[in-house]
Amino acid sequence: MNRKGNCWDNSVAESFFKSIKYEYLYRFKFQSMKELRIEVSKYIYWYNHKRLHSTLGYKTPVERENELNFINLKRIA
Repeated sequence: MNRKGNCWDNSVAESFFKSIKYEYLYRFKFQSMKELRIEVSKYIYWYNHKRLHSTLGYKTPVERENELNFINLKRIA
């Protein structure tokens, strides 16, 4: 994945940062880094706990992760 010319190695991170910038941060003017950190924390919480994702069967990423963990625990037991 880290070879020169491999375009997929940062695609997940780049997609997230594009989303946070265009969907959220560009709407505000921040007076301090503290305000920016608070808003980024709010967005990350929403992104992981509230946002429904069609690829995940219209579940949140946290719901899907918990579901997969439960399935894996059943396989081990």
